[in-house]
Amino acid sequence: MSNYIAQNLPCHKLGQGPRILLAFHGIGQDGLSCFKPVEHLLGKHYTIYAFDLFFHASNANSKVDIISKPFWKELLSDFLIKNNIVDFDVMGFSMGGRFALATLEAFADRIGNVYLIAPDGVSENPLYSIATRNAFGRSLFRQVMQKPAFFFKTILILEKLNLVNSSLVRFTQHVLNTPEKRSAILRSWIAFKNLRFDIPQIGRLAKAHNARIFLFTGEFDKLLKPHTVSKLARLLPANQTIRLKSGHSQLVAHSAAWICTLFE
Repeated sequence: MSNYIAQNLPCHKLGQGPRILLAFHGIGQDGLSCFKPVEHLLGKHYTIYAFDLFFHASNANSKVDIISKPFWKELLSDFLIKNNIVDFDVMGFSMGGRFALATLEAFADRIGNVYLIAPDGVSENPLYSIATRNAFGRSLFRQVMQKPAFFFKTILILEKLNLVNSSLVRFTQHVLNTPEKRSAILRSWIAFKNLRFDIPQIGRLAKAHNARIFLFTGEFDKLLKPHTVSKLARLLPANQTIRLKSGHSQLVAHSAAWICTLFE
């Protein structure tokens, strides 16, 4: 199974801290680009396993079609055994929030802290549902990713009409500006569609096992609006819902600095 793990769950080991942190990056990123910049902060407290998620970076050629919760649990369980990891914390940024939540759901009795940074998976964007939940939507999504010119023209028009935020347009252009990136988005959105969560049940599970969930959002984040995570925020103590003076791209760094205060 070790070769299978290496092929399907490659990771970068950062830091030399006494605690273990499993870290899951955002869409269009990889483990290093997302978490290497905060190694100098978190690496004092954690040994970080920063994964390259499916269809990204060293995992770009993953042969997996659909990521189910049982598959994820088995894959991560083998990783934990191989690396002699018993107890650990979890961090997920943006898309990585789905994997952080799936990990909490599968291993709540072994987790101390879960850091969710502008996470996906708390609620589902209607656009995501349209693009992934039925054959017609998936076909349309695939066509847009393969021939994106009309899509790019449309969002620029919407931006000029002030119907779409400029930050969202820049982010979209950045994550879709090459065929390789568009392929990663296409495969990721479809493959991760079964990672859906009953948030009240997640809250009860965390409470039952004394796993603390910290929810980070950015005051200037134009990509994730507070209402999209309010279902989870309402379940958490006030000191575990943290709103930082940050936009989306710097939110991991600002969150890492805040997390360090837990160990002072």
